[in-house]
Amino acid sequence: MSSAQQGPGEPEVALSDEEWRARLSPQEYAVLRQAGTERPFTGEYTDTTTEGVYSCRACGAELFRSTEKFESHCGWPSFFDPADTDAVILREDDSLGMRRVEVLCRKCHSHLGHVFEGEGYPTPTDQRYCINSLSLRLEPVES
Repeated sequence: MSSAQQGPGEPEVALSDEEWRARLSPQEYAVLRQAGTERPFTGEYTDTTTEGVYSCRACGAELFRSTEKFESHCGWPSFFDPADTDAVILREDDSLGMRRVEVLCRKCHSHLGHVFEGEGYPTPTDQRYCINSLSLRLEPVES
């Protein structure tokens, strides 16, 4: 993986569990703060082609841009690269009996999804950031 795979350190946005629960819906809290996953093909941004910036739904940090979004047909929004290399933290995830790489928002350490590589998608990075729609908020570009 990339150099973004260093330890997370302290989050810039650090709220108590109660504050996160007040800020987020129960579904958002389950994904962002408890590393849950929304069901495939149900997310708001799975098939959207709207141009814009995808930010963290928990803290508002810019994470991805529509120019790096691609159709992977996996059931979740897919991106081949974050908007900024420092926007996310990558961390080994051995849960569910498999080895994966978890993607966290660097600013608030919220769970976004997982990143996979070597799957053969025709993208510049050969990576697929598989991100939960509930972790994102799309800010469309004004035309």
